[in-house]
Formats: sequence, C-alpha cells, structure tokens
Amino acid sequence: MNEKEKLKVLYENRLKPELDDIEKERKTIKRIYTAAIALAICAFLFFSIFWVIAVVFVIGAIIFAGFGATKYLHYRNMYKEKVVRKIIELINPEYHYASDNCISSERFIGSKIFKQSYDRYRGDDFVAGTIEKTDFEFSELKAEYKTETTDDDGKKQTQWNTIFQGVFFHANFNKYIVGETFVLPDKAEKRFGKFAQKFQKDHKRGELVKLENPEFEKAYKVYSSSQQEARYILTPTMMEAMAAMQKRFNRPMHFSFIGERVCCAVSFNKGLFEPRITSGTKFSDVEEMYSLFSLIEIIIHEMNLNTRIWTKN
Repeated sequence: MNEKEKLKVLYENRLKPELDDIEKERKTIKRIYTAAIALAICAFLFFSIFWVIAVVFVIGAIIFAGFGATKYLHYRNMYKEKVVRKIIELINPEYHYASDNCISSERFIGSKIFKQSYDRYRGDDFVAGTIEKTDFEFSELKAEYKTETTDDDGKKQTQWNTIFQGVFFHANFNKYIVGETFVLPDKAEKRFGKFAQKFQKDHKRGELVKLENPEFEKAYKVYSSSQQEARYILTPTMMEAMAAMQKRFNRPMHFSFIGERVCCAVSFNKGLFEPRITSGTKFSDVEEMYSLFSLIEIIIHEMNLNTRIWTKN
C-alpha cells in the first residue's frame, strides 16, 4: 500500500467520523457569521431612516460576530486535534506536535535568511522530531514589519508589511560550518539569463558563488563567506536535489547553512493548516496538508542529510 492509499484509508476510517462533528460546528459558525452580516447590512439600510433601529442592528451584529469568534476558536482546536494531529501521526507517530507553538524567533533571526527586522512575529503547527540521526524543527511562521505614515489631516496610518509567510524548517547539518552560505531564489536569472549576474552582488551576504549546474543556477543564487566551503556544502547531489525541490513545490525557497544547522524557508501566501468556514474538509485538503508536512522528510532525504558524509569531529 503506497502513501496515498494509506492516507485514503486514514481519511475514510478515522477522519470522516471525526469530521462529522467538526462539520456540524462549521455549519453553526457559518450561520452565526451570516446572521452578523445580515444585521450589519440592515443597520446600514436603516441608518438614514431611523438611527435607533440601526444602532440595535449594529449591537446585534457585534454580539453575533463575537459569539462566532468564540465558536471558531473551539472549532479550530477540534480541527487541529482531530485532523492535523492524525495526519502527522500517520507520517511518524514519534513526532512531537504542538498546534499553537512555533519555531523560536531566535532561530529565525539566527538563520540570517531575511535581513529586515520584524515588529510582529507569530506562528503555529510546530513539529519536532528525528529522522534517523537528523533532528529537525518545523512550523508555520509569519514575520512582519510596520511602517507609519501621516495623511493630510495629520492622522497616523500604520501598515503591516510581510517579511516572510510560510513554513520554516531547520535541521542538523552533521558538520560544523565555519562560514555562512545562503541559497536564495533567483528570479532575475529566470527572466534575464546570464545578463542578470552583473546585478547579483550582495556584499553583506558574502561573495556571489557561481556553480556548474545549469538547472540549479536558473532557480537559485548563492552567496558565501567562503567560495571553497560553499562548494564543499553544495555538492552535485545537493544541487540536483535543491533544483528538484524547486520544480516539485514551485514556491520561493530560501536556505542558509550556518554553524551546525541548515535552515529552509518556503514562502506561501496563505495559512496552510487552518480550517475553513465556507466549505468542509475534503480528501484533497487532507492530501495537501500531508504533502506539506512531508516536506520535512523530503528535504532531509533529498539533501542527503542522513548519510553523515560530513561527520563532526
């Protein structure tokens, strides 16, 4: 039985009975939010005719919205425990899962992947474990910084800007790295080819490293404090694996190799493991979550981190 068939069995035999309770909760929340929206619309329609009635509708809308938010938190907790946790247990029952935890901000900053400092940092769906001899941590993260502007009336306006949103992962690299090496998405070379290399200098990250794998060079640009160490890390096998991962997931992927860790940030523009209100959970949703959590094992195996090629002294 392959992985997809195992997942289908899990969905039919273990998840569907749980989803019946979750589905009832979802429909209740949807009705509550629909009522809140209807009351808000009525308040708008009555405001110019009879403002007292409009105020009553506004109060009703607020009450329904608040009640819906409380119900949603309960619904979300049910979903995390009865769906997400079971998917992780299918991948590996030994993994530790904490729905409301995330990778520490110190680890995120220590990766040095993103230069911009953050003003708001949050995440969830933390997974930690060991694959053979390689320990790892994985979670969904969102880091943002704020900008403030003043309009013509002197009022301050705050805007939140995303630094990173997606899944962040780090693992033991099996060797202490002296310098720092960064592998970043290369959009310019995809568009402009070799001509783009003239504009790729980034002295804060180190020297631009040119490598001999054309597929890898199309997808990534590499900076390192040591040309020799970058080539030591990015073996032909490693470059092939990273190029294959870019093709497979088709998302911006950032890597850093610092100290004893390899860090990887995969960008997404949406929450990945959250329940929806508009529609119920389908097998395709479960399959997508499974593939995202499996990203941990794919990276470790594809990047060959368990071969212990670089043994620590």
